[in-house]
Amino acid sequence: MSETTTGEWPEGQSNSFQHDESAATRTDARSGIASVAASAAASASATPTERTTTIESADTPRTHAAVKQIEALRSTIDNIDAAVIHLLAERFKATSRVGVLKAQAGFAPADLQREEQQIERLRSIARDAGLDMQIAEMYKQFVVEEAKKRHQRIIDAGGDPGTLDVYA
Repeated sequence: MSETTTGEWPEGQSNSFQHDESAATRTDARSGIASVAASAAASASATPTERTTTIESADTPRTHAAVKQIEALRSTIDNIDAAVIHLLAERFKATSRVGVLKAQAGFAPADLQREEQQIERLRSIARDAGLDMQIAEMYKQFVVEEAKKRHQRIIDAGGDPGTLDVYA
């Protein structure tokens, strides 16, 4: 069963992407990905002159089919990237509001207990999603450090968030 997810996004951008719930399709996709990965690994060991084919030079039915699949996957990737960026913007808006409340209450910009809770939650999410734990660590490092910087700027400005976000 396929499901298309759509939401409200800035004009000219779409967050639609196909999500397939079928286990058989997921298995087929994984084996297809494994096949592509094996081909890529084999190509990686070839000399640069042996790997000159690009998707722009597809000239056989097999390569044309691969190009169509690559283009569809790239479109999905682009939509997911747009969704991630918009979600990060929303996240930073929320953390800016937290920063204002911390400044008004006289709290420090960092909350080590909250950071530990976040990393454990993110590790669990990454594990459940089948991702490497380092991805959760990198994400945490980025968003927590950025939020702390923003909170400090708000505190330094006497509780005024100013324009901290491009989308604010």
